[in-house]
Amino acid sequence: MRRFFEIFPAATAWTTLLGLVFLSWKLPVWVVLFIVLYDLFWLLKTVYLFFYLNQSFVKLRRYTKTDWLEKLKNEKSGEWERIRHLVMFPMYKEPHEVVRQTFESFSKTKYPLEKMIVVLALEDRAGSDAKALAERIREEFGARFGHFLITTHPSDLPGEIQGKGSNETWAARRVKEEIIDPNNIPYEDIIVSVFDIDTRPGEEYFGILSYKFLTVESPHRSSFQPIPLFTNNVHHVSAFARLIGFTSTFWQLMQQGRPEQLVTFSSHSMPFAALPEIGYWDTDVTSEDSRIFFQCMLHYKGDWKVEPLYYPIYMDAVTGRGFWNALGNLYKQQRRWAWGIENFPYVMEAFWKRKDIPGRVKRFWTWRIFDGFYSWATSSFIIFLFGWLPNLLGDEAFRTSVFSYNLPRITGTLVNVASIGIVTSAVLSVLLLPPKMEGFKKRHAALYFLQWVLTPLTFIVFGSIPALEAQTRLMLGGRFRLGFWVTPKDIK
Repeated sequence: MRRFFEIFPAATAWTTLLGLVFLSWKLPVWVVLFIVLYDLFWLLKTVYLFFYLNQSFVKLRRYTKTDWLEKLKNEKSGEWERIRHLVMFPMYKEPHEVVRQTFESFSKTKYPLEKMIVVLALEDRAGSDAKALAERIREEFGARFGHFLITTHPSDLPGEIQGKGSNETWAARRVKEEIIDPNNIPYEDIIVSVFDIDTRPGEEYFGILSYKFLTVESPHRSSFQPIPLFTNNVHHVSAFARLIGFTSTFWQLMQQGRPEQLVTFSSHSMPFAALPEIGYWDTDVTSEDSRIFFQCMLHYKGDWKVEPLYYPIYMDAVTGRGFWNALGNLYKQQRRWAWGIENFPYVMEAFWKRKDIPGRVKRFWTWRIFDGFYSWATSSFIIFLFGWLPNLLGDEAFRTSVFSYNLPRITGTLVNVASIGIVTSAVLSVLLLPPKMEGFKKRHAALYFLQWVLTPLTFIVFGSIPALEAQTRLMLGGRFRLGFWVTPKDIK
């Protein structure tokens, strides 16, 4: 059964794309009608999504100006003091400057540092240099926190792949055994945050996280998702990396406006008490950040949700050694994110076997997962490229018809109207830029605005193509499956 669901997404995507090519040759009129309706659908969807984008952006701006620690003290006095934050930083071979700047920023949070349990989770295969770096970080920053622990995940443990999920599980078990249990800290009082090593939470992050945890309806059945801003090094990366970074941010903003559809992504937080109950993170998957949501959702029979924080964390955009290496790294990152399709057969198999999960939950998440990855792999091709196929492949009778004459005009008009959303994104991206580095001029801001003309190319090359490749690899299985790829981190 699982194998069927591994094949299904790629088979559907390829059938759609190749079918449109074939039908553009044999039945071009039908393809014209389909493409016009499809473009119209996406125009309406763009308007719908940008309503949520702007709504969430306003909240983001407001929440970053709120003193959340003061709100805790005023509204939750006597409750918030018991909360402990376990913060785990999985690390591989990142440079000292990346790690140090993360901890320098992290240690300036307004939340009391003595309530923090910090774990620097190393990989044994990273070697002695990584261990020496970790000791340097502990020597400089360790005393600032309530507890500071360095863990080292062994290589080649049975049933594991080399990736963040297996490292996080090892680290969480160690901190439970060495700090939480010996100090009798109630699991229910601990919120665990898993951050990439380049993640710098805003100074009020743990304040708003604690406030949300103490005010939402079901805190122990909820994950908590911040807004990732890939702006740590935004002035030093390619236009394509900036576009992908801001596009990811905007998608998260849109989803935070629709919390029923939220799935954990990258750095996020959750109640620690759930981890021993579900068996921690799966150790044999690449997309551990989204898998942990589905593990919880299945374990608790659909009773799990993601609470939006509308609050930023700051991360690195993809870089590399030279322009082409950076583009290659960007493609690999997007392919790894698209490998989240591995959750589809995992969830579908569980839905097929489990009778204790409500049917509405099964229907909702079956469609949400499939539709998200199917659109990711196909929509950019259909919108930006396939509108030309009927005129290229259709016969002479079609090319001299009114359909052939009007197709590029209609699709062009729809895409141009939809470009209002691109202009909105360009404006918001400039507003989200960090304080300007030395030498940053007004003309640079103009270039950052104009880079959005690359959106169609970016969506195809760094969107649909890596998504289609990931789904195809899942379909082929075996040696084609993707392992975990560590995104290079570098501070300029």
